[in-house]
Amino acid sequence: MPQPTRPKLSEKGLLTPDNCVVAMIDLQPQMLFGVSNFDRQSVINNNLLLAKAAQVFGVPTVLSSVESKAFSGHTWPQILAALPDSTPIERSTMNAWDDANFLAAIERSGRRKIVLSGLWTETCVALPTVQALHDGYEVYVVEDCCGDVSALAHDNAMRRVVQAGAVPVTALSVMLEWQRDWGHRGTYDAVMDIVKTHCGAYGVGVEYAYTMVHGAAATQLPPYRVPTAHD
Repeated sequence: MPQPTRPKLSEKGLLTPDNCVVAMIDLQPQMLFGVSNFDRQSVINNNLLLAKAAQVFGVPTVLSSVESKAFSGHTWPQILAALPDSTPIERSTMNAWDDANFLAAIERSGRRKIVLSGLWTETCVALPTVQALHDGYEVYVVEDCCGDVSALAHDNAMRRVVQAGAVPVTALSVMLEWQRDWGHRGTYDAVMDIVKTHCGAYGVGVEYAYTMVHGAAATQLPPYRVPTAHD
């Protein structure tokens, strides 16, 4: 899909839309069922924020799923709707880095920085992260997009990947790092739509500032189409 006009950003160690690839691993029902360290709806919400931001900034995205028919179920439809040009790469391996098709998709992106989310943190996130770091990639683990069977499992996994050299980030921090300057108007409106839809008090604050502080006419979120029996 056509991408909004946006300037090149300076890198100097930061993420830009031009130097990273997003990998989203095993965002599937059975995996979410087992998450207990974070609110499950928040995990969905934060992954949607990341997926939509990747679309807005034209960042290549690799989806992968494990044992969809035998155990885990299909990738969440919300994610597939947000990333209409991405088809999940099906695996049998717990470690996506062991899957030749997944690895080839990362290599095709030409990017050496990986922004990674997935379920569960201790296996499907930690294992490819450690091996990607070993292979010379930089990995940014989007912690609020991940989840595990217990707080202990998630926390231990995050400590492991950080000790290995990964950088912990959040979905919002990644999007703001890609935007970087509110004067970049080509992506500003789309970013604000994502903020108002997915960022809770921050989004409400944006709406309040527009209407009550700056006197703008009341703005509306993108319309929600109620599904019908024929969908």
